[in-house]
Amino acid sequence: MLLLPPLSLYIHIPWCIKKCPYCDFNSHAMKDGIPEEAYVNALLKDFDQELSAIQGRVLHSIFFGGGTPSLMSAKGFDRLLKGLQKRITFASDIEITMEANPGTYEHDKFKSYRDVGINRLSLGVQSFQNDKLQALGRIHSSEEAYEAIASLREIGFDNFNIDLMHGLPDQSAEDAMSDLEKAIELNSTHISWYQLTIEPNTVFFSKPPKLPQDEMLWSIQEQGWELLEQAGFKQYEISAYSKGDRQARHNLNYWTFGDYIGIGAGAHGKITDMANGSIYRNWKTRMPSDYLAQDKSFVAGKKLLEESDLPIEFLMNALRLNSGVAHSLFPERTGLEIEVMNDGLKKAIDMGLLEENRLQPTQQGRLFLNDLLEIFA
Repeated sequence: MLLLPPLSLYIHIPWCIKKCPYCDFNSHAMKDGIPEEAYVNALLKDFDQELSAIQGRVLHSIFFGGGTPSLMSAKGFDRLLKGLQKRITFASDIEITMEANPGTYEHDKFKSYRDVGINRLSLGVQSFQNDKLQALGRIHSSEEAYEAIASLREIGFDNFNIDLMHGLPDQSAEDAMSDLEKAIELNSTHISWYQLTIEPNTVFFSKPPKLPQDEMLWSIQEQGWELLEQAGFKQYEISAYSKGDRQARHNLNYWTFGDYIGIGAGAHGKITDMANGSIYRNWKTRMPSDYLAQDKSFVAGKKLLEESDLPIEFLMNALRLNSGVAHSLFPERTGLEIEVMNDGLKKAIDMGLLEENRLQPTQQGRLFLNDLLEIFA
């Protein structure tokens, strides 16, 4: 039976100082500063148009992504968060995460972020080696990353993620392990560690760098898994590792097929409409100039998820989790009975890719996740 899922909010801040050559996100190099006041006004107006999606729910998490959200002032975040609280109830333990670039770090500025309610940071470090940072087009140095992370503890941020890439240009296994060792030494509670991929419509796609070969990439993965496990980090998702209970609650809502409103230029949302038992995705006007000029709906497109789409939509998220989810979550989040997937489930179990009594990939299934998902596509 379809139940109303938990609700999160994603807020996109599309500006950055400089577009990185690997980045395919909706980010735009800042020319004359951020039109902060106008953008906050637009975000609140955008949220007003999404109020019907709330359906009596409280907000469990907020995630500020980009771009570089840490280019905005604490005053701007304060006005936005207070405006949102007038429109929706925040859970008492709401998780509010902001992505941040170490190159924008200032002690007093980030203390102000903490003071206005941001209680989790995700730092886009990518590497602690200056030659790798230069190859990635990052604006910060390894020294700036160290200083930022050391300062966060003084401010009171006891929950933060360090974002790292591996498979970087000319990277050795020793280089990759050095990055992980430094992140571990800096007492992060969460590490996102994922392989650099070359995406269309990026500088790296038109001018590909020299990346490690498959054998080296596999060696990096194996050594990294072992190192993180020894350091007390539990891998709970393909590229996410946490200590204790510091899993990213906002991302867990994505992976368990929860609902989320997306506001901001190019933001995406996924909403369950209990009135007619349907689930849909929508996305907002992409270009910041067009988004700011909106005098009607901010929605650029909307798609109803057909019943035939729901199994793969659900599994593409849930099977990213190492522990998977219970069978019972599928009907609760889709309105369909688990039996609609019987043929695929049997095949996946017989192939040794899926556990028998839970929607959970086996160790083999995690290694060949694309093959597992292809069964249900």
